[in-house]
Amino acid sequence: MIKKVSRNEARATRQKRVRAKVKGTALKPRLCVSRSLNNISAQLIDDEKQVTLLSASTLDKEVKTKASNVAAATEVGTLIAKRAIEKNIKTVVFDRNGYLYHGKVKAVADAAREAGLEF
Repeated sequence: MIKKVSRNEARATRQKRVRAKVKGTALKPRLCVSRSLNNISAQLIDDEKQVTLLSASTLDKEVKTKASNVAAATEVGTLIAKRAIEKNIKTVVFDRNGYLYHGKVKAVADAAREAGLEF
């Protein structure tokens, strides 16, 4: 009988595959996007020092939309880009964290690009 792989196991496999190739540095950190049913968050991570440089989430006070939808994802993308540019970070490596590049994840990426980040 064929065993069905759960969604979380499949995402973890994609996550490992991407992490083997994508590494963030202090000059070019990794933009990691996480989403849940209630919130969306993005982090800039330096993998060499294993430190989170910046973060933005729908839980922040600057974000007006307190939901997990495309509008909130757009706000999180612009907020993380604004904070990165204030710290003189202009280029990043995008990590979709095993999620499909669609909907909320794509909205974060597009908003960050429009706000000035390059990837």
